[in-house]
Amino acid sequence: MPNAHTSRTPGTGRLGVDEVRRRLPELTVIDVRTPGEYASGHVPGALNVPLDRLESALPALRESAAELLIVCRSGARSEQARALLARHGVPAADLTGGTNAWAAEGHELHRPSGGARAGWAMERQVRLTAGALVLVGLGLGLLHPAWLSLSAGIAGGLVLSAVTDTCGMAAVLSRLPHNRPRPADLATTLATLAARGSH
Repeated sequence: MPNAHTSRTPGTGRLGVDEVRRRLPELTVIDVRTPGEYASGHVPGALNVPLDRLESALPALRESAAELLIVCRSGARSEQARALLARHGVPAADLTGGTNAWAAEGHELHRPSGGARAGWAMERQVRLTAGALVLVGLGLGLLHPAWLSLSAGIAGGLVLSAVTDTCGMAAVLSRLPHNRPRPADLATTLATLAARGSH
């Protein structure tokens, strides 16, 4: 019985790891994670267009001659990106399980040369920030009970995040300088897409 990462899910626009590996040369792979996450390891040949900059890349993506494959860490953000592209008439598939599944199957992840320090994945940043805020709230609660509301608020936010499958904290953290793309990076990506689209 094939596993979830090696088969194509019919009718959903999702490709399994084995199919992506086989068809990689004919795909234009767009990684929608933050530049820091992208630098920590990405599918070979993937171009970085962070999710919050995807709309600005629509013209270039629309002109892409190759089939688009959207990738993120686990598949959640790539599904959001694929839905956004679909609303704008741009067909795309996404990688089932994201780069996690790709690496779990033993396939290589590319990293930028030059010894750039890899950034933390957004999920890890959220866990660190939420945990730190809870601890601060509990610590300050020893001085005054009102501070316990900070910990309660973070706990409530995490529950809401799970129920709605969104993350306000991730949205805030993605705007910090170490998670923000440099304009030149996106410009280079768009130029690469334009060049591919002209072939």
